[in-house]
Amino acid sequence: MTVLHLADAGEAADLAAFLSRLVHYDRAAAVRLQAHGTTLAVFGRPPSFEVLAIRTARLAKPYENGLEVTLDVTVSAGELLESVTEPAATVGVPGAVTGPPWAGVLPPRGGWRREPGLPAPDAVRAAVAEAVAEFRSRTEELAPEARTRGELDRVGREIWSRPIGDTGLPVRAAHAAQSLGFLRPVASVPGAPQGPSGESPLTLYSSGVWLRLRTPFGSVAVRRAGLGSLDVSVR
Repeated sequence: MTVLHLADAGEAADLAAFLSRLVHYDRAAAVRLQAHGTTLAVFGRPPSFEVLAIRTARLAKPYENGLEVTLDVTVSAGELLESVTEPAATVGVPGAVTGPPWAGVLPPRGGWRREPGLPAPDAVRAAVAEAVAEFRSRTEELAPEARTRGELDRVGREIWSRPIGDTGLPVRAAHAAQSLGFLRPVASVPGAPQGPSGESPLTLYSSGVWLRLRTPFGSVAVRRAGLGSLDVSVR
């Protein structure tokens, strides 16, 4: 088994926390790993959110395995989690699995430009809380015979597709980021970038049909609706 050496135990702990959340939502979750130089990128897709979650980790040294200078493989998230050793800051790469369709279509590596209109972190979290409360309220008001999967999905699509602030970022992307631990304040996290009042600096970027919400703890990427299948990065 190939063993990756992470920069420190904190990187290992953060990676394990991210994988734990993915497995919580889907025990059979798969992740795609890409290592370039001293950066390991882990891509996952939590079910129901319809987004890609991206967590990066710093490697202690540039990745190299024989004559290969990069790593690109899809593996079981649960097996990868089990191979993380926090004290030693290592993670073993389990055997490859047949990846789900999303694993073959990733956001582009470059060409990202910053998008304006994203509210402050507390406003983004408030928008998520309001959406969760509205979904619960509206579904609880439904008569038992009307509380079908189709109706719940319809209400959910209406609420979670709403844009945040003056952006095209849907609320579901921010909800996914919060559920994965990406929207938490960073005041108590050593070394994390500090924004006003200790809030995590959120940044929105776009590249082609993709929008990407980036935080110090990870990113969430989502395809913008209505733009077809243009500018798809298949790797």
